[in-house]
Amino acid sequence: MSLVRHPIALAAATAVALGAGALALPASAADKAPAIELKNGTLDWGVKESFRSYVTGMAAGKIEAGEGATQAADNGAFRFTGGTGTYDMTTHGTDTAFKGGVRFSSSLHKFDIKISDVKVVTSGTTGHIDADVSLNGSVQDDIEFATLDLSAVRPGQGAGGAMTFKDIPATLTADGAKAFNGMYKEGTALDPATLTVTAATSSPSPDPSTTPPATPKPTPTPTDKPTATASTTPKPTASASQEAASGEIADGNLDWGVKESFRTYITGPIAHGKVELSGGAAKNGSGYRFGDASGSYDADAKSLDAKFAGKVRFLGHEEGGTYALDLQFSDLHVTAEGTGGTLAADVSSKNQETGKVSTYDDLTVATLKVGAGDLTAKNDVVELDGVAATLTADGAKAFGGFYEAGAALDPVTAAVSLDENATLPAGGTGTNGGTSGGTSGTTGSTGAGSTTGGTGALASTGADVPA
Repeated sequence: MSLVRHPIALAAATAVALGAGALALPASAADKAPAIELKNGTLDWGVKESFRSYVTGMAAGKIEAGEGATQAADNGAFRFTGGTGTYDMTTHGTDTAFKGGVRFSSSLHKFDIKISDVKVVTSGTTGHIDADVSLNGSVQDDIEFATLDLSAVRPGQGAGGAMTFKDIPATLTADGAKAFNGMYKEGTALDPATLTVTAATSSPSPDPSTTPPATPKPTPTPTDKPTATASTTPKPTASASQEAASGEIADGNLDWGVKESFRTYITGPIAHGKVELSGGAAKNGSGYRFGDASGSYDADAKSLDAKFAGKVRFLGHEEGGTYALDLQFSDLHVTAEGTGGTLAADVSSKNQETGKVSTYDDLTVATLKVGAGDLTAKNDVVELDGVAATLTADGAKAFGGFYEAGAALDPVTAAVSLDENATLPAGGTGTNGGTSGGTSGTTGSTGAGSTTGGTGALASTGADVPA
């Protein structure tokens, strides 16, 4: 009988100890079979990688694993050990409890979360991870923290006859979101979990020839950074009447929200912060608009060099009238040619632990993926619409190392005119940083404005910690 027939049935573990025939028992025999004891189980699970980075980065906190749990090097995932439980031969369900606990704490951001007494329960093609969770001293016992989807998971052979189920997709539940103080909303993808169990029965292992080879599902390699090639850049075919000659930029706007989850974090119930806009920057939907563009455009090279006025300042974790988090972007600068480009800015970033402020002039914050033909001027206007932006290594430093190079930022939309009589695209909603341009007359006030938030932001966004 093929193991694939019951892709998530940990009956495969019993096959190791009882022989493959145990999986092929007729229904009447299975109905009478006692539950199989499981031993020496392990659960490898990192909870959520971006949360671990947040705790040890921006929150200047610490992560402690103990009582039977360990953490991999370089702020890696956790291993919960000593798993014991049962496998039901009738339902093919498992119930396995593990030793160990993990504590996430930050005195700077004032949270203390501990996850312990972790259990994995499976039934059919679904399952869940349960745990006791302590949040700032308040304990919730045995809550369903995450759901598991085992529909595409196939069993593999582990050491000593163990059966391993690798990279099971995990999703945060409503109770899990509450346990996290609403930092993430229900339905958020968590780190995948890997479950390993061994049947306690001491019967000899089956002949290897009767056991299908392990075929764990390979982990796909992310391709966050597309590689542009010359073949993907067809020569623009716009007519001469549509194209403008090379020249200086007369006006223009840049719509960018930096990063949606970061904005939510700033105004959420942990940072309790605010966003200040000045120098011509203005709120545009959920993002920001920077105006008064200047620079140049080369029609022959299809290249753009544009600077935009305005400043956005993120403040959080106020104590005694001083903000521990203080990050500013100003004088945004877009350069683009072919299918590539960059977004640079003058950046001021405060170290939350030392209070030292570092400033960077024209720092390349993100690389841009420009669409073929986007740099062709039409009716004296060049428009980049919803261009993908990827954080650079220098940009990651500006964020205090919270985000890693390669992280997706909000898309960038820019529109510049090459003639003072040209009409820029009408303003849009600015969702996720904006997806359309606007006239320079609506780019916003030159005075400082601000948007503030508190616990109310949690209800509307369902998220607080940058993802």
